[in-house]
Amino acid sequence: MATSRALATAPPATARRGQHPGIALTVIAATQLMVVLDITIVNIALPHIQQALGFSTTNLSWVINAYTLTFGGLLLLGGRAGDILGRRRVFVVGVLVFSAASLLGGVAQSSAWLLAARSLQGLGGAIASPTALALIATNFREGPARNRAFGVYSAVAGAGGAVGLLLGGMLTSWLSWRWVFFVNLPIGLAIALLAPLYINESERHPGRFDLTGAFTATTGMVSLVYGFIRASEHGWSDSVTLLAFSLAVALLAAFLLNERRAPQPITPLHLFRDRNRSGAYGLMLCVAAAMFSIFFFVTLFVQDILGFSPLRAGFAFLPISAAIIAAAQFAARNQIRFGPKPFLMAGSLLVLGGVLWSTRIDSHTSYAGGVLGPTLMFGFGMGSIFVPVMLTAVSHVAPHEAGAATGMLNTTQQVGGSLGLSILVTVYGTASRNEAGHQVAAFLRQASPQQAAEFRASGRLPAPYSSEVLVHGIASAFQMGLVFAALAVLIAVFVIKVRRPEAPSAGEAA
Repeated sequence: MATSRALATAPPATARRGQHPGIALTVIAATQLMVVLDITIVNIALPHIQQALGFSTTNLSWVINAYTLTFGGLLLLGGRAGDILGRRRVFVVGVLVFSAASLLGGVAQSSAWLLAARSLQGLGGAIASPTALALIATNFREGPARNRAFGVYSAVAGAGGAVGLLLGGMLTSWLSWRWVFFVNLPIGLAIALLAPLYINESERHPGRFDLTGAFTATTGMVSLVYGFIRASEHGWSDSVTLLAFSLAVALLAAFLLNERRAPQPITPLHLFRDRNRSGAYGLMLCVAAAMFSIFFFVTLFVQDILGFSPLRAGFAFLPISAAIIAAAQFAARNQIRFGPKPFLMAGSLLVLGGVLWSTRIDSHTSYAGGVLGPTLMFGFGMGSIFVPVMLTAVSHVAPHEAGAATGMLNTTQQVGGSLGLSILVTVYGTASRNEAGHQVAAFLRQASPQQAAEFRASGRLPAPYSSEVLVHGIASAFQMGLVFAALAVLIAVFVIKVRRPEAPSAGEAA
């Protein structure tokens, strides 16, 4: 059912310091950078976190999942809150919650403490991120100015993951793993202070909060992702795995039923009646699934196979950041001239090409010979997609549903990434176990009695056999990533029909 009383409509309020579009965009983009890079900045620090707080290898993955699942699951509610309570007000609250949670994570003394802080970070991000995107429509005029603002926002959102890897390596190497959390505190406080001064408030619309929808959507996705992760370790016939999938189906079905009946749902299902908007959501979900595979498995490859340090691994991702930024700016400047569809088609084809190239990875692949090229191709593809997919998603949306529309786009990105990565990790785990059987047999055929005894005692294959297992699993995961990338191409070509004469400028979302 829907919860909370209806609120009266309140008029918009101008920024206290007047109109300063450059400063307003900087504040909004800084928030998105802080929220997005937090997904990857922690990756580099995971071994140090594991050692300090006593995580098991299995439980360590939840340091990432506790954030992404809470973030993705509650984005819809965060977007709705901005529509009802005022986007700037909700934006500031989200930033403060995120900052406080970062402080709690930095001083964590146990694994449970850290996971609770990560979930609270996800809540803060879910409140701040959709309102940040919606505030662009509030603070920038329809046309070139708004398109340029979306371009900057998209470049920051797209490059945030790679920047997080670099920053995480620097902070972990030079200071401590705790600084991957502490770094958010001064940034968040500065944003909270500047937002009322330079960002206009939006009009408040009467409405109610659909807490039932938020609960069933979030817990349903958590169960689904947990089922895939569990299957990668214990198999598809495991009773807990089957229970997780059953619970996910029941909860997501309850979510859809609730959204059809709720007076003011967090996900107005009529948003999907527009063919182009539904295509934009589907495209973002598929591309995000492929994107997470690139960041996760390439990071694994360059550190465990190529022997890169955390800092060097971070620098290895700088080219993809530059590619995303350059492509996003080019796409933003040329939306009016060409329309969204050419960029969506070209971008999805580049993503497909990058993932296809990555499937050729093996234990002899070098960074220059087999990592740099596909990641650059992938970066140009992602940058080409971000701006037009955002503009398509918010086109022809009523003002009181702008937060829901942008929240849904962010949700498809985060949920697509989490769900896609869990599926790819399942493929990786299965392929690695199968390859391990072949490599163990090959090792024992040539091993000395002492080497065989050491292996039986430790259970660990020596190099190069262990490297072959890892690389085979990574290549298999990329092959699964091809499915997501191919679906993105099909959606861009056959589902999304908007062209230059009807190219959206997001004006209706204001």
